[in-house]
Amino acid sequence: MPRQLPLRRLPREALKGLDADRGAGAARPRLRSTAAVCTTMSALAATSLITAPSAAEPFSPQPCALRRTEVHHSEGLSTWNAAYPKPVRALDAVMVFLSFPDSQPLTAPAELAADHFPATTRFFQRASYGRFTLRPHPLPGWISMPRPSTAYDIQRDWSPEHRAAYLRDALDAADRHVDFSRYDIVYFVADPDAPGVDSDATKVVNLNTPLRADGTDIRRVVTVFENHPPDRLVLAHETGHVFDLPDLYHRPEDDEGDWDTHVGDWDLMGSQFGLAPDLFGWHKWKLGWLEPRQVACVRGGEPVRLTLEPLGAGPGVVVTGAAGAPAFGLGRGTKLAVVRTGTDTVLAFEARGPVGNDAAACRAGVLVYRVHGGARSGNGPIQVVDAHPDTEACWEESVHPPLADAPVALGESFTVPGEGVRVEVEGRTASGAWTVQVTPG
Repeated sequence: MPRQLPLRRLPREALKGLDADRGAGAARPRLRSTAAVCTTMSALAATSLITAPSAAEPFSPQPCALRRTEVHHSEGLSTWNAAYPKPVRALDAVMVFLSFPDSQPLTAPAELAADHFPATTRFFQRASYGRFTLRPHPLPGWISMPRPSTAYDIQRDWSPEHRAAYLRDALDAADRHVDFSRYDIVYFVADPDAPGVDSDATKVVNLNTPLRADGTDIRRVVTVFENHPPDRLVLAHETGHVFDLPDLYHRPEDDEGDWDTHVGDWDLMGSQFGLAPDLFGWHKWKLGWLEPRQVACVRGGEPVRLTLEPLGAGPGVVVTGAAGAPAFGLGRGTKLAVVRTGTDTVLAFEARGPVGNDAAACRAGVLVYRVHGGARSGNGPIQVVDAHPDTEACWEESVHPPLADAPVALGESFTVPGEGVRVEVEGRTASGAWTVQVTPG
């Protein structure tokens, strides 16, 4: 058992830059000097959370792409925030399993890794149409933390002081076993049976000034406190934050109301329990998974006819055609239609149904939603527009039945309230695509 380093306290001002998003690898024994670890830990920020990169990468030139703003996880697409890894290639993630002296783990690390993989990798492979692969590297054994689990006061609204202590101790312990320079993403997975572990505290911790280990910057860490078995797709949700995606749920002030009023079942960043958790087309565009030609910017006042492929259709995915027969071959056509409604707002239209990650979708049709580039994470940056406001669906399974039947169904037309933009769903092609007409307001 490696020796445990003594507790080192950070100055109070070094704790202010911590904030969080709530949703067998290449390990080698290594020992760092106390001075080196102290230097690493002093990298905790003394200023505010990252909201914009020091150098942004130009992204979409299309006229309906909203400008990126300074808010946290902006839905703007004019640039890519270079502080985040862009998931357009294979990325490697290390899973570090942390035990505590006040609890003997009841579950093996391999079992906890299997709670999340390969399901998380498969979700992103389908969502990205094969453009992105998440490669997990779980450590084979437990790494001991120096203090009892109860000492960290782990909870959903974690204090910066306790969160900093947890990260400091975790990195101290793990750095003797992990070469962090080999990984793009870090998951710290706590023993789910330790008495001080709160399963509601899983989140991404962002650092204004990155931690430094093995010659690499660690800008954010996914702290996993899930039960065994965990919430469905919870790690995919948290990993979405690592790629600069915002929380889409609405958190009631008293935590007792409905959390899913903004997007219901329709995006993983709203709820990991959703019936149709595939990422919105807007998010796929943001992440680089849709090519410019797959996004139709609808302008002017004249009606525009479009053929929208199901959002979940990609290589090898079976889609039901117009005659009810299975069809292949979809994946590179138009996936998203966008109408600009203001300087910082758009309406988006996409075809959703029981395909790919949305296999359990309650209803099929053309989903309509508003995007606000200046709304911060958790403050409604995307809101689904309900085409059937007087009805609900899938009461037993949906996270928010009023939005379960939100899509405009085959043969229906719908005018977006307050915008005057009209969409008519005219038919289905033999291959399973949707033919629609969009009339800007």
